Amino acid sequence: MSTTLLIVPPFSDLCNAAFALRREVFVYEQKVPPEEENDADDLTATHFVAIRAGDVVGTLRLLDKPEHIKIGRVAVRQASRRQGIAKAMIHAAMEHARAAGRDRFYLTAQSDKLAFYEQLGFAAFGPEFQDGGMPHRAMRSYDRDTAQLID
Repeated sequence: MSTTLLIVPPFSDLCNAAFALRREVFVYEQKVPPEEENDADDLTATHFVAIRAGDVVGTLRLLDKPEHIKIGRVAVRQASRRQGIAKAMIHAAMEHARAAGRDRFYLTAQSDKLAFYEQLGFAAFGPEFQDGGMPHRAMRSYDRDTAQLID
């Protein structure tokens, strides 16, 4: 089944479907406090959605910070996991940022997802911390050709 990846404006119908998916994954499934799920960054973020068979099955957002691009709120509907959707979204989001001349990426990953992000060129740093009631680690991208962290 093919997946379509789109950039959608905040609070468009597709972005609202992405917000509903985030609530489904983070609030209902992972028990993140509802007040922590949406924030002011949603107004300025670049939102990506993955669509299969007419349904939003994945989403993430990019925040353009002076020091890096922050990848966040990566969510895939439970029935659509392990099908390459998150990987495709992250690759597309990073290519989008690179096309704008940005090559430093940062994210905070749930600790049980570190290996997934390591496969995508990220390395954990700093201590584990709690976010949304779950352990997380900060991660940043590294240059695969030189194996050097991009600071």
